[in-house]
Amino acid sequence: MKQARVPTDAEFKRLMAVVAQGRHSARNRLAFMLSYQAGLRVGEIAALRVEDVVDRDGAVRDQLRLKGEITKGGHARVVFLNERLRREIERFFGAGVSGPPLTPLLITQKRSAFSANTLCQLMGQLYREAGLDGATSHSGRRWFITRLAHAGVSAKVIMQLAGHKNLGTTQRYIDVNDDMMRAAVEIL
Repeated sequence: MKQARVPTDAEFKRLMAVVAQGRHSARNRLAFMLSYQAGLRVGEIAALRVEDVVDRDGAVRDQLRLKGEITKGGHARVVFLNERLRREIERFFGAGVSGPPLTPLLITQKRSAFSANTLCQLMGQLYREAGLDGATSHSGRRWFITRLAHAGVSAKVIMQLAGHKNLGTTQRYIDVNDDMMRAAVEIL
């Protein structure tokens, strides 16, 4: 099976411009940011509840604790939220989107929780509107892993952040292009 395309910075900006122009822009932007900035799978994003990202006082958490029942491998894991993603979550709640702790974080226009499939379809539609052929709901996760690898983060750390049990799985996510290879040989 062909892997999801890893968008460039310019393509990601174009995607965010398309998201900003659409209905439910705050919700859709947060869905993509959770994928790109935390490496979450679409099913994990769809399963998040308000209480997963904010505490009782409404402060954004610095980490998510994903329960095994919502992860692909069935193993609970901790996902750390960087400053950019925490600001995105604050922005989302600042846009008037909120609810009781057990409310789904992202809700459909019918006011129900997203299924992984429905969120996957929405992300695919927005990628197509942005002209990003080959991009899927997994593109953000591949971008996350690729960026960490190219920043020199240890493969073991990336593997843990991605929730992989096998290093080979993590390595398949890392995208390589001509610019990256040129930069690598220029280090010598």
